[in-house]
Amino acid sequence: MTRPFPRHAVIREVGLRDGLQSIRTILPTASKLAWIRGAYAAGLRELEVGSFVPARLLPQLADTAELVAFARTLPGLFTSVLVPNLRGAQDALDSGADLMIVPLSASHAHSLANLRKTPDEVVADVARIRAARDAGGAKTLIEGGVGTAFGCTLQGHVDADEVLRLMQALLDAGADRVSLADTVGYADPRMVRELFARAVDIAGDRFWCGHFHDTRGLGLANVCAALDAGVTRFDACLAGIGGCPHAPGASGNVATEDLAYLLGSMGIETGIDIGRLLALREDVAGWLRDETLHGTLWRAGLPKTYAARPAATAA
Repeated sequence: MTRPFPRHAVIREVGLRDGLQSIRTILPTASKLAWIRGAYAAGLRELEVGSFVPARLLPQLADTAELVAFARTLPGLFTSVLVPNLRGAQDALDSGADLMIVPLSASHAHSLANLRKTPDEVVADVARIRAARDAGGAKTLIEGGVGTAFGCTLQGHVDADEVLRLMQALLDAGADRVSLADTVGYADPRMVRELFARAVDIAGDRFWCGHFHDTRGLGLANVCAALDAGVTRFDACLAGIGGCPHAPGASGNVATEDLAYLLGSMGIETGIDIGRLLALREDVAGWLRDETLHGTLWRAGLPKTYAARPAATAA
């Protein structure tokens, strides 16, 4: 049954982590700080600013602690970081980030290629991270992010029951929140509506986020399907950069500016000033001149009828 669209939705901008880690350009810290300021000025209130991984592996993200420290000075900004293990989690706790995301791949093959661990070994890591968090009295939330939820370029089919088993295992291990990601862009709206509806039934208000890639042009359609399943928070990346190294030809994440327009056009409030967001997108394009960028709104602009769209009916 189709439910009414929500009045509000949240976009978490992930470009400073998911976007930058996937490209060659190493953006100076000053530009990253400008990105945070611009995103905040545009009304974004959730940012994923980096990842606590060794700098030799991802030099693009070596200044994550500095970015978290700056983000914490902006009132009402909720700051996320990605952590691959207990060491990274301890760095996240020390930084004072609001939330740490622990990635888990439902694909066994992708998990070994990406993290060198099985999915269940990642679940065990989450239990250790939760114990360390609680022992130190920190307030940083733990999000277990289940990737390759709709299939994998290495393994192929990923069973939906296995995805949900791992999601429940993350909750049982101590994750405060869980999310699902179409890491390699295999999902379609029917798949999304069915799996996300089951996930929300299991996790309730602990289900946090939908993460979609626009690999085959279905990113925004999949967002609509997730909305229909009751999801109201989505990851996105300015200029559609990012993506998975194990998905050749992928066009990257859903573009933040396109998603903000979609939701606004549907009468779903996000608190985002799209004009300012497009100005920030221009800045990002200037900083990343040698990279391939994506998205469509920046080309066409807002239609003249955009501001007349009425608010959505409350869910």
